[in-house]
Amino acid sequence: MKRHNFKNLKIWEKAMDFTDLTYDYCKGLPTEERYNLIDQINRCSCSVPSNIAEGSGKRTNVHFAEFLSTALSSSYEAETQLLICERRTYGDKEKIEPVFRIGCRSPKNDICFQGIYSW
Repeated sequence: MKRHNFKNLKIWEKAMDFTDLTYDYCKGLPTEERYNLIDQINRCSCSVPSNIAEGSGKRTNVHFAEFLSTALSSSYEAETQLLICERRTYGDKEKIEPVFRIGCRSPKNDICFQGIYSW
């Protein structure tokens, strides 16, 4: 298998944008959520590009796909945490929409992750 330079993968770039947006959104959350939702959102959003990068160094596409699956699962976890924030009316609505658009609710998100076999 040809190893991927993760910095050149569009899915990694998109995941990094997702992480930046979630960190920015979390700045507006209530301080009492510092060790709960904020930490959880930041951890799982960081996990998305981290798993893509880690998987890019694996020997086979099957191994790479495993890490992409973990990255996708982390994006679902982040979406759940963000939906909790939305339901509790935490944070700035204008900042959460781009997070959902780029990382969670984009129909291309699943397609990008599943596209590993064509890379």
